[in-house]
Amino acid sequence: MANKEQKIVKKFESITKAAVPKPKIAKNCVLAFLVGGAICTIAQIFQFILVKYGSPEEEARGVVSIIMILLGALLTGVGIYDKIAAFGGAGTVVPITGFSNAIVSPAMEFKKEGFVFGVASKMFTIAGPVLVYGIGSSVIVGIIYFLIQRFMG
Repeated sequence: MANKEQKIVKKFESITKAAVPKPKIAKNCVLAFLVGGAICTIAQIFQFILVKYGSPEEEARGVVSIIMILLGALLTGVGIYDKIAAFGGAGTVVPITGFSNAIVSPAMEFKKEGFVFGVASKMFTIAGPVLVYGIGSSVIVGIIYFLIQRFMG
């Protein structure tokens, strides 16, 4: 009986493999590059404008980050960011707008459960691990840098 089941499973796997569309890796990479580059270009334009109108460059960087987070949240809230992400793929994940989207999307999805048990508890379900591992790895790199500077520098 096991032999018959194995044949059925193999046949199913071959049918499934034939039916799954092949990813267009080159096209996806180009679209990700273009969309991610467009997002970064928009941020750079905001920085040029802020510096042109008298904002110090260090301050402008912080303000641009805030503007891009706000834009990412707004575009997620009105459903546009998801369409951009469907087109640009990973190009929308890497910039700071992707982080904003990762916070806002779960919060919107669980808002019907209330502000405490819905929005507040679910908004970091996607971004939480990124924060934990990002902060953790930066601490480890900082310790290694400190030790190298202390004992070799």
